[in-house]
Order: sequence, then C-alpha cells, then structure tokens
Amino acid sequence: MEDTLELYTAAEDPRYPLVCMDETPKQLVGETRTPLPAQPGQVERYDYEYQRNGVANLFLAFAPLLGWRHIEVTAHRTRVDWAYFMRDLVDIHFRDAEYIRVVLDNLNIHIRAALYEAFAPDEARRILRRLELHYTPKHGSWLNMAEIELSVLSRQCLDRRIPDHETLQREVAAWETERNAKGSSINWRFTTSDARIKLKRLYPSIES
Repeated sequence: MEDTLELYTAAEDPRYPLVCMDETPKQLVGETRTPLPAQPGQVERYDYEYQRNGVANLFLAFAPLLGWRHIEVTAHRTRVDWAYFMRDLVDIHFRDAEYIRVVLDNLNIHIRAALYEAFAPDEARRILRRLELHYTPKHGSWLNMAEIELSVLSRQCLDRRIPDHETLQREVAAWETERNAKGSSINWRFTTSDARIKLKRLYPSIES
C-alpha cells in the first residue's frame, strides 16, 4: 500500500511516467424496438426488452500527473490481450520514456509471464525492461486511480445501451478525446501518513 501511495506523491518525470491501469467489462445490448424520440415534456423512451450481443472488455491506462488516459476495446480479457495493451503503452504512448511505473491490481492476467505467452522471448524481455509494475495489495484495488477513472467513464459514457463493438469503440474514443483535451485528472489526497493513522489495524503491532 505504501509503495503505491509514495508513487502518487512523486513529482512528474517524463523519463519515468506514472500510469494506472485497469479494465472493466461492458455488456453489449441492442434494441428490439425503435426508441421513441424525445418530445416537449417527454424524455426519450426505450422498450424494456433488449437483445444481448455479448460482452466487450475495456482496458484503461490513466496517467494522473499528465491528465491523460487511453482506452482499448477488446473482444476478450486474456493474458495475451493485456500483453498487447502493455506493448502499446511502451512502444506508442510512452516510447521516449526510460521505463513506465505502472500501478495495477493482482488480477491473474497481470503477470510478466503473459508477455512471454504473447511474444518471442527477446521481444517480451524488451517490453518488460520498460515496465516497473507496482501491484496494489489484496482487497486494496481502491488504491488504483484507474478505478476512479473507470467509474467516471461508466457514469458519463457507458450508462446506456450500446449495441456493438464498433459503437462502443467510437463512443469511448470520443469520451477519451474530450477528457484528454480538458486535461482532467484526480486530486488524490490519501497519503502514507493518513494510512498509518486510519488503517492502523493493518499494521503489525510491535511491543517493546
């Protein structure tokens, strides 16, 4: 926990950018009947029936010190999908960084071996040399600022019926562009000192 909190108080350094990453599923839902458009005094109306069109996955990378985020929509959430997402982080989004400090949870796909499942050993090792992975503790994923950003995404973009992968990709790309243009970030205030007081029960008791 303190490892993550110390990262959040460090100054921004383009050589070692801080990136929080997480993912979330999105149920794809289509309409069975055409919605009735809004009219004066009447909001748009939808039929309660809907058509299930499968589930998509959204990987999110969020650099809080830069006010930047990127979302990748994938058909699945596998180790290989995660590995490709991390390669893009290294080779596209932060290609000039010496290494990227990544905050992430302990999901079973977030492992170094995933890179070796997706790429040849030399390529996997090249990517891993550019990644410094910082895992949040068990039951401590709330320490990952990417969770907050996904909550904002859910409220502002995903809280409605989205029928297919293409529409989802288009909608989240528009949200991402607008939020990046504003430089929106998170004012994180929970520090190591706060943790030692408010979460004292989690620390071992040392008696003299």
